Amino acid sequence: MYKITAGIGKHGVEARVFPTKEGIILHLLGGEKPHIGAVVISIPRKSLSGDGSISCTTSTLPFVGHKDDVALKPITEKLAILTEQRVVGISGIHVKDASKEDISILLNNVNVLTGQILDHFGPKNENT
Repeated sequence: MYKITAGIGKHGVEARVFPTKEGIILHLLGGEKPHIGAVVISIPRKSLSGDGSISCTTSTLPFVGHKDDVALKPITEKLAILTEQRVVGISGIHVKDASKEDISILLNNVNVLTGQILDHFGPKNENT
């Protein structure tokens, strides 16, 4: 398991990544009230384009009133495609009465985490 963070205060986000022999578990939490707001599952498969590339099928389950899947889905998909393993993500990022600017900052911090996670699992690292 490894943990990475981006941002500070109410805009801080944290990812905990648990590689297993059968896939990767990802926790994405942050804001003022980390919680369980959505579950996302991405399963790699050959692309339907027929060019031999890898794509994935993704299922999202946001809890009523939550949009945490919006931040989580791009990470699980990119990670599933990169590693060719199943990825199950759980996300909960909450800032009370979040403004558009708050959401933008949070999503930017999630993008920073995404880059770090993908770098960790890149071709030169066989950590999965």
